[in-house]
Amino acid sequence: MFDVNKLISPAAIEHRLRSFGVRPTRQRVSLLQLLYRFGHRHVAAEQLYQEAITDGIHLSLATVYNTLNHLASIGMIRKVVVNTGQTFFDTNNSDHHHYFVEGRNQVFDVQSNDIEVSQLPEPPEGFEIAGVEIVVRLKPKSPKIRPEAVLSASD
Repeated sequence: MFDVNKLISPAAIEHRLRSFGVRPTRQRVSLLQLLYRFGHRHVAAEQLYQEAITDGIHLSLATVYNTLNHLASIGMIRKVVVNTGQTFFDTNNSDHHHYFVEGRNQVFDVQSNDIEVSQLPEPPEGFEIAGVEIVVRLKPKSPKIRPEAVLSASD
């Protein structure tokens, strides 16, 4: 996994985009600066769009969606779709699994050694397994439980 903390300068982001064969437009560089400024994280397109507006970056929500989906399609970031249909984008593009906190729309990483996947079924004729992603759905046992404490302890 790459060091996300080194991706704070426009030059570093431009280099990373080029390494994935993507032209580093001003909007892409600005979005990636926002995306990576807090380190590895999981973010919905709407959240990143609001951050862009707050920071005075002028672009449409469609541009944010298109950019994030394109970066996910080339493996620069990961797309995490939870069973509510909501999509999050993950700056950690390594193979790993996720927790999803129901009712709070929060996603965070499962520690890599906490899940072992074995005995996958044979794929149907003409197909191969591209990957396995597990999303463990959580709900607080009590309203007093704050997922922020869990998040900070696991990151």
